Amino acid sequence: MEIYLLRHGAAERNASSGRDADRRLTEDGIAAVTEVVTQARQAGFDPTLILTSPYTRALETARLAARLLDYDQEILTTTALTPESTPEDAWGELRLYGDQASVLAVTHEPLVSAVASWLLRSARTEIEFKPGAMVRIDIETVTAKPRGVRRWTIVPDRA
Repeated sequence: MEIYLLRHGAAERNASSGRDADRRLTEDGIAAVTEVVTQARQAGFDPTLILTSPYTRALETARLAARLLDYDQEILTTTALTPESTPEDAWGELRLYGDQASVLAVTHEPLVSAVASWLLRSARTEIEFKPGAMVRIDIETVTAKPRGVRRWTIVPDRA
């Protein structure tokens, strides 16, 4: 199973509603995600499923990725990918889709770094996720405590 962890693109500082969950992507955020997804596609990135946090900036990132990839399936939202979640909760959600060849998970910091480290069984953060950054981690067996192998990381030039 290929897991692609994508941190949403740069977002506005404050939403008009005042709610963090409502913050939208900026032009720079859109450009960074476009750059990373385009590079990833050239490396064979073609997810069979897209999962995302329900926060606006993550949803916008997932929709942009789907458009760039000609992905025509439903984009699923889950609270397991919100910033307050845990690596175990995120993996629990990802495991539900263990029959999928490749899953794109659009999420936030600090969760994305924590999930990557947990999947790689690292005690420290190995990947710095700037806005719009993506990592591919391959999982050999979809068990409660998986062991992943990092295949590549793409960081946008704008980061």
